[in-house]
Amino acid sequence: MQNIKVVIFDLDGTLANTLPMCIAAFRKSVEPLTGNKVTDAEIVATFGPSEEGTIMALAPDHYDKGVASYLNYYEELHDMCPEPFEGIRELLELLKSRGVKLAMVTGKGKRSAEISMSRFGISHYFEKTETGDPKGPRKVEGIRNCLEYFGNPDSEEVIYVGDSPSDIGSCREAGIPIAAAAWAETAEPEALKAGAPDVLFYKVSEFFDWLEPRTIR
Repeated sequence: MQNIKVVIFDLDGTLANTLPMCIAAFRKSVEPLTGNKVTDAEIVATFGPSEEGTIMALAPDHYDKGVASYLNYYEELHDMCPEPFEGIRELLELLKSRGVKLAMVTGKGKRSAEISMSRFGISHYFEKTETGDPKGPRKVEGIRNCLEYFGNPDSEEVIYVGDSPSDIGSCREAGIPIAAAAWAETAEPEALKAGAPDVLFYKVSEFFDWLEPRTIR
């Protein structure tokens, strides 16, 4: 990986520390509808599909109201995560200035992804965005769509950046390398290590220093 031309980012836990906000929004939207308390673990266990899938799993009898409530709380609670991780803006600016193609493949639903990207003011960096599906994970499909969009570059010219073990599996299936992001408080470094990512970073600055010489034209 000496001449990286395409970088594909995950969003939650990779670009920004949005997961605590997601969990809080799910709790506020689901508990009043079902009358049941839900734990963080119960919420996280539903992740994979988009947020609509989580609402279907936790409050199936209140789907439409649950989704609307979730999106409302997600936007309302966004002050919990007002900015991307420190160093992300500088990283995106570096890549953009060097002509690296940027995409985002996230499990988030389209609307919540738009809310966060707009709030952070970084939408313009990404030429291609693929969001989640209520029925189940679709990151492999999203990655492949991005690769096709960018003219199917050689796998050594592409890297995905994600914070979960499932991201590692998705990249293996899609046939591209992955940089595991362990810089969020919600990251599980040991689980990431067990998945044998191509590279693993504990700080955005470490990833910046690794990527910078690999994007020189």
